[in-house]
Amino acid sequence: METRTVHPAAVGGSIRAPASKSAMQRAIACAILGQGTSRIEGSPVCADSRAALRIARRLGAEVREGGGIIEIDGSSLFRGGHRSPERPLEISCGESGLCMRMFSPIVALLEDVVRLTGEGSLLRRPMHMVETSLSIFGAQCSSTSGMPPLTIRGPIGPKRAKVDAQGSSQLITGLLIALPLLPGDSEIEVENLVSAGYLDLTREICAQFGVHVEKSEDGKTFFIGGGQSYRASGVRIEGDWSGGAFLAVAAAIAGGEEGLRIRGLSRDSKQPDRAIAEVLAGAGASLHFDGSDLIVQPGKLVPFSFDAGDCPDIFPPLVALASAIQGTSRIRGVRRLASKESDRASALRETFGALGAEISVEGDEMLVRGGVIRGGRVSSWGDHRIAMAAAVAALAAEGEVHIEGADCVSKSWPGFFEDLASILAH
Repeated sequence: METRTVHPAAVGGSIRAPASKSAMQRAIACAILGQGTSRIEGSPVCADSRAALRIARRLGAEVREGGGIIEIDGSSLFRGGHRSPERPLEISCGESGLCMRMFSPIVALLEDVVRLTGEGSLLRRPMHMVETSLSIFGAQCSSTSGMPPLTIRGPIGPKRAKVDAQGSSQLITGLLIALPLLPGDSEIEVENLVSAGYLDLTREICAQFGVHVEKSEDGKTFFIGGGQSYRASGVRIEGDWSGGAFLAVAAAIAGGEEGLRIRGLSRDSKQPDRAIAEVLAGAGASLHFDGSDLIVQPGKLVPFSFDAGDCPDIFPPLVALASAIQGTSRIRGVRRLASKESDRASALRETFGALGAEISVEGDEMLVRGGVIRGGRVSSWGDHRIAMAAAVAALAAEGEVHIEGADCVSKSWPGFFEDLASILAH
């Protein structure tokens, strides 16, 4: 495991946000299903996106990379010989929960038996929703007491059904991608839906590949016309608001007078994590958009309250922000943190407690009393977002912060520490 040391420093200048891994993985899935060669532009390609590319190859697609472009020759999903339960096609999803949940309905288009495996923290993430949902659409799916690996045998069929998302939109994303290829129409009424913005992102990317999914006004029912086909497309992946949130918080708590320009963050993005801009403005930071650039300058920061239930990935940068603000901030949505790469609520409490914040949890709400960030040594807990949050907080600390296991940032942002160093004032 790698230990990184981050020193207190001001940030400024300009930096491009990394490509959205959420958008990248969805685009890869659509490209696999498309006729012809698709070109996907975006960098860096993080570990989770690489897991999606490995899945593409295992499903028979040809993948080429170079110069920040990924080319995928799709439409090979339905080729190849039949595999029996004794000889399933085994596919690793790495540590990506999105890959496992999204690709489950896609591989269930096949009559073949497919075994989706994983590594590390993914083996501890719940997959009950995959089992129950695929059975509704006629496929067989078994897990290990609700955990990976998953053994799936299709095919799924068109259906009008209620689906319990069980607190995740990722399985619904997979259904929205797979169901248009079936010969008949489908309709999904989603119960317990969270992070609905990611389903809008799914629909947006599907449309770029020629497939259209409609939704009801309340956003809980989806109408999927059957008999559609994906066509090869050229797609430029937008900037990642999940990663950009760390840069924006860095500028708010440790920015120079001119602030930080973060390039590639669309204010019209469907990504739920764009809500970080709303929080920063409410907390007193100065920010505005210049085209697709977000410019953040520090201001007189005050405690804030925010419900992160629909955007739990910005919980860690929100805690870093709250730790730098004198007073108590309140962040709701703790229930969404248990099944991440770590038990993220406990990891945040331990990590930022060691850095001087007073953190408590009351029901679904985390209370963060900040004001002074100390230096020290903390663990990443093997969680990329904990490592990045500690690094950002270190910029406004009284002393240097040593982050153990910092190499886990490769899951979503290879080169994070190098990119962070590039915006430090020298």
